[in-house]
Amino acid sequence: MFDQLPADCSKLVIKGARVVDPSQNLDAVCNVFLADGRIAGLSAEDFPDVEAVDAGGLICAPGLVDMHVHLRDPGQTYKEDIESGCCAAAAGGVTSLACMPNTVPALDDPAVIGDVVKRAADAKARVYPVAAVTASLAGQTLNDFAALKAAGAVAVSDDGRPVPTAGQMLDAMRAASALSMPVLSHCEDLTLTRGGILNDGEVSRRLGVPGIHRAAEDVATARDIAIAAATGLPVHICHVSTRGSVALLRDARRRGVPVTGETAPHYFTFTEEALLGRDADFRMNPPLRTADDREAVIEGLCDGTLSAIATDHAPHSPEEKADFLHAPNGSIGMETSLAAGITALVATGRLSLSRLLWLMSTEPARLLGIPGGTLRVGAPADIVLFDPEQKWIVDPAKLHGKSRNTPFKGMTLRGRVKATLLGGRVVYWSED
Repeated sequence: MFDQLPADCSKLVIKGARVVDPSQNLDAVCNVFLADGRIAGLSAEDFPDVEAVDAGGLICAPGLVDMHVHLRDPGQTYKEDIESGCCAAAAGGVTSLACMPNTVPALDDPAVIGDVVKRAADAKARVYPVAAVTASLAGQTLNDFAALKAAGAVAVSDDGRPVPTAGQMLDAMRAASALSMPVLSHCEDLTLTRGGILNDGEVSRRLGVPGIHRAAEDVATARDIAIAAATGLPVHICHVSTRGSVALLRDARRRGVPVTGETAPHYFTFTEEALLGRDADFRMNPPLRTADDREAVIEGLCDGTLSAIATDHAPHSPEEKADFLHAPNGSIGMETSLAAGITALVATGRLSLSRLLWLMSTEPARLLGIPGGTLRVGAPADIVLFDPEQKWIVDPAKLHGKSRNTPFKGMTLRGRVKATLLGGRVVYWSED
């Protein structure tokens, strides 16, 4: 019976859990030995003379790696900050996260990057800054990627806005590739967005609001794939939401183009129909699409076209989200991502649990080039323990971040995080 983890986990055995580690093709009941913050052993046999906690009935897996998070720190900490964002991460089983650069000021200066790294040192998740491609995210002057990497940045992106021209994206991909830094691309052609706030379709017409045509995403995705195909330089496509972009990625990957893509739980859970209630918590960019797009996203996760699930965690205050027409885009997601994946993909038979964890932990860690995503001996003891069958209702008031703008509010989800360990240290514990 899983009761309580001891405060001191410097040496501990997690006993009797079903250990699911896709990095080792491992799915078996065994014991996990932790020592000095690392995985010290995996065995079906007991580890004598070491304190043990019974985790029978739970899944023990590598902590989740969320490669697309907005912490709003610095500059908009009324929405979220490093501490609160990492509390939310820990409650969702996320032990590593990549924070996006559209802060105030932007993450475009080594001093700002270094400050984020320093202030995150004692947080409840590992924070990996993503530096801006262009100065102030203005789409003009390319930043000094080498200096930003030296300060702690692991990737570059102008997320929140696209890199505006193909030539500038080519320059960015060349500079980043030379430093082995991933380029995370926000694919949106702003000449096709035209002030829209929802998917351009039946719902936007019924509500009488301007729509965002799917071509805004597809054209930009095609551009960046074409650059990768012509040069052999890698690029990662963020928050894929359309059947067209999934098809472009599928074709490119079959041709050996070095391109990867991610989607988010809201794109495989909801459709534009959710916006009929004029609730801005369902407004994000790219917007929720049609049922056909949702199915295409799920197909992309199932056949390997899409390489990762990330949350695009985007906190906003209740006051900001109160105005449906003028609210900023984005929704929070770290505390619900694992359960959303289990509910929509595993419980429905579309994905195995191991494959879901590959998409949410092992592969994102590889794409970012960071530790994590594995329970191999010697790896950091970044672990999530969860009950894959427990159902729970998402109550925004009980979430751990500063903002409450979740589209999953009121939903019953399956899969409950019970504990999260970071380097062998308990950073989240649930009594539910």
